[in-house]
Formats: sequence, structure tokens, C-alpha cells
Amino acid sequence: QVQLVESGGGLVQPGGSLRLSCAASGRSLDYYVIGWFRQAPGKEREGVSCLSLREGSTYYADSVAGRFTTSRDNANTTVYLQIHSLKPEDTAIYYCAAVATPHIYYYCSGYVISQGWQYWGQGTQVTVSS
Repeated sequence: QVQLVESGGGLVQPGGSLRLSCAASGRSLDYYVIGWFRQAPGKEREGVSCLSLREGSTYYADSVAGRFTTSRDNANTTVYLQIHSLKPEDTAIYYCAAVATPHIYYYCSGYVISQGWQYWGQGTQVTVSS
């Protein structure tokens, strides 16, 4: 069992930056792929990025490429999502999810698939407003 806890959300102005954290309890994520998702009220959940902790490979959705960066700490217990140049349309609840797989391509290629993830965090709210 892996417990994931997101943090770092809040209210920010357009153009600002924010770093979200996804912390794992109980074990490292050495052999996991971590996905970041977001969901705005009344909208479908959208996958935004992926990170393979074993190899360090990443994937970004077209809607966030160039503004979002995902990374990990040295112990492989925390994954980050650094967001720059925030826009009002970035407002959503942000979730992290984990799946034990070496195949980032299967989950994150062209888009981030919504099904098959083993663990989900509770979400953290990001609000972008002037």
C-alpha cells in the first residue's frame, strides 16, 4: 500500500509560479510512474504530466508543455510539479497518482490515460485569479 499526499496548492495571481508536492508514505517510489492530473468543476479529469522514477523520463500534455516541470527528490519519496506562468484556466484540483510499471509509454503517450493507476492522492486546490 502506498499513500500519496498532495500539498502546495493555493491562490496565486496570473503569471505567478507554484510548486506542488506529492509525498509517498511507507515506501519509496523507485519502480513507479507518477502522473499528475487536474480537474476543474464540471469538467473531465485531465492528465498533465508523468514521471518515471526509475529512469527519470518525463511526459507533458500539450496544454502545459513549457510551463510545467515534474521532478523527484533524491530519496524517491516526493515528486514535484513546478508550474510557471500560471493562467486562470489552470485553476483546478490537482491530483497525483502512482502505478508500478516500467512502461511510461503505455500511460503517457499522446495523452495521459485515466485508468489503471493504483494509488491516488486526495488533491490540492490551485486557484489562479487577480
